Amino acid sequence: MSQRKELTEIAKLFLKLGSIAFGGPAAHIAMMEDEVVKKRKWMTHEHFLDLVGATNLIPGPNSTEMTMHCGHERAGWKGLFVAGFSFILPAVLITSIFAWLYEKYGQLPNVEPFIYGIKPAVIAIILMATFRLGKKAVKNTELAILGFITLMACLLGVNEIVALFSCGLLGLTLYFIKKRKSNLNSLAPFLLIQLTNPTAIGGLKIFLAFLKIGAILYGSGYVLFAFLDAELVTNGWLTRQVLIDAVAVGQLTPGPVLSTATFIGWQLNGISGALLATIGIFLPSFIFVLVLNPLIPRMRKSKIMGAILDAVNVAAVALIIAVSYEMGKDTLTDWRTIIIAVTSLILVFKFDKINSAFIVGGGAVLGYFLTFI
Repeated sequence: MSQRKELTEIAKLFLKLGSIAFGGPAAHIAMMEDEVVKKRKWMTHEHFLDLVGATNLIPGPNSTEMTMHCGHERAGWKGLFVAGFSFILPAVLITSIFAWLYEKYGQLPNVEPFIYGIKPAVIAIILMATFRLGKKAVKNTELAILGFITLMACLLGVNEIVALFSCGLLGLTLYFIKKRKSNLNSLAPFLLIQLTNPTAIGGLKIFLAFLKIGAILYGSGYVLFAFLDAELVTNGWLTRQVLIDAVAVGQLTPGPVLSTATFIGWQLNGISGALLATIGIFLPSFIFVLVLNPLIPRMRKSKIMGAILDAVNVAAVALIIAVSYEMGKDTLTDWRTIIIAVTSLILVFKFDKINSAFIVGGGAVLGYFLTFI
């Protein structure tokens, strides 16, 4: 297949995923695993897991960075940029429409009936992906124990990034215990200086503020909202109510939750603010993945880094399970959502070749009609 056809294939796939990928990073990665590994066989489950693990070690939105990794595996650096841009574009366009409506009318349209059934369906997709990835990640008893410890830590409220890195450190420790070596290597986090001290809203300051957030952001979308509060509300750029409405838009739209930056940028400085905020928050991810992707095969060949990757991979699966549990508590609140979740779960396990888009779409339709009962 020529590179042009490969790039077209990448663009079509990630435009589709960017348009239907509701439910947060865990759901996005589950859909990618289904499309990229199971259906198209662009890579093995093991390599996909290595990419997931490596993505968890760097700042930025995990699922968006995974699209870039997948694109790079298929068509090199051009594939990386096409995949990332294609996945981000639908969310940015939808968010821009919401931002324009919000600016014009001062409130968001009510679309709750249409998304009522999406989250229960997404939980089923996540669980199926967790099952498939878990079979590859849990290679031995030690890794199973590490995964269980990580899961318990997350459920008890330990920060997901702390849990992830701790699991990687434990995996490294176990490696040295087995090999009876004492030469521990250390990893030092990079420091980022305060880029802005905003006193007024301007294009450059918007770009730099979101660039900083994109360069240091670890964790889930909820961590993003804490960063936005500290960076924008505290500095007087934004009211907390607008931030809350921006959070709502992030939950309503498919694709990466960082498209919230588009909504906020629009409120700060119109179309140019939306564009600069979007570029600023996503740019670091493109750079990080471009640098990291070629190193992952070397990391896997290194016994030391391989031990860390194995532990981080099983920790990533544990994090996905923890996310599913928390989503379940928040989502499965009545008989309607339980019916949607169970039906979706039966479909994804019974018909494992079914496209996740049909599960999401079916959940939305079923949820819409059930809200009237």
